[in-house]
Amino acid sequence: MAEIVSFQAVVRGQVQGVGFRYFARQRAEVHGVSGFVRNLPDGSVEVHAEGAQDALSTFEADLRRGPSFGRVDDASVTLIKPRGFQGFEIR
Repeated sequence: MAEIVSFQAVVRGQVQGVGFRYFARQRAEVHGVSGFVRNLPDGSVEVHAEGAQDALSTFEADLRRGPSFGRVDDASVTLIKPRGFQGFEIR
């Protein structure tokens, strides 16, 4: 069984808004990742995600690339303790 890992990412660029949050949720569902995504007051987006290491790696790559309509300038990722999320939410 694959080890479950978790991370917190802060994504900066032209990312705030419904579009990026739905993009993140859609990619999370494709990769089988749980967690949540929300806008921050400074215009960046915060993502908390957990899943198998390989699923998180591909999900993180998607976040760094961003959707076709947005621009990601920076994505800082920090590993955190898994929390047992169920599904993926937009907050």
